[in-house]
Amino acid sequence: MPVYRLSNRLIFPHPSLSNEDGLLAVGGDLSCERLCLAYQNGIFPWYSEKPVLWWSPDPRFVLFPKDLKVSKSMKKFLKKGLYKVTFDTCFRDVITSCGYTRKGDTWIDDDMIESYCNLHKLGIAHSVETWYNNELVGGLYGLAMGSCFFGESMFSIMDNASKTAFIKLIETINFSIIDCQIYSKHLESLGAINIKRSEFLELLAKGIKEPSIEGSWSYLNE
Repeated sequence: MPVYRLSNRLIFPHPSLSNEDGLLAVGGDLSCERLCLAYQNGIFPWYSEKPVLWWSPDPRFVLFPKDLKVSKSMKKFLKKGLYKVTFDTCFRDVITSCGYTRKGDTWIDDDMIESYCNLHKLGIAHSVETWYNNELVGGLYGLAMGSCFFGESMFSIMDNASKTAFIKLIETINFSIIDCQIYSKHLESLGAINIKRSEFLELLAKGIKEPSIEGSWSYLNE
């Protein structure tokens, strides 16, 4: 399949036109409008340097909240109450930490940080933070549309810090599906699985039409 070069028009080719690796298109910008359109159509940006690359892999790695797996050891860990978990208290710190802790192997450059911070201001992008003694030690960020959560990245500088944030997110908000994008052993251990892209797009089309939690999630911290 050819890789499509995007123009200034807010339009994407259909995800089924992606190549074998899932690469669909190249170019365009990271405006809020384009990013929202991409996620609504099962597409996400991922690149190491410009131009922006847009992907829609097949299969798609997802987690259905009802299938969340929390091991016995993790349940014991959570019962200790070692960490405090909050929502939307320091989005910029979380996304910056997600890029920093990857030590160069990251797509989270300054432009992407600013773009997702803009989405956060619009109440579309959100963060979950894990704290130890008032220090940020882990967390995750992603986009929420309808009943779908599109997980972008997570970081952890203490044991189980990102896992704690992820589990708390799923237990707190009633999402129909968590888009994990591509396979990771870490998320597989929590119950994520590969499904066909066509199935994912059907679930996405239904999910984004459902009611969404708009605005900041900071009220969940009360």
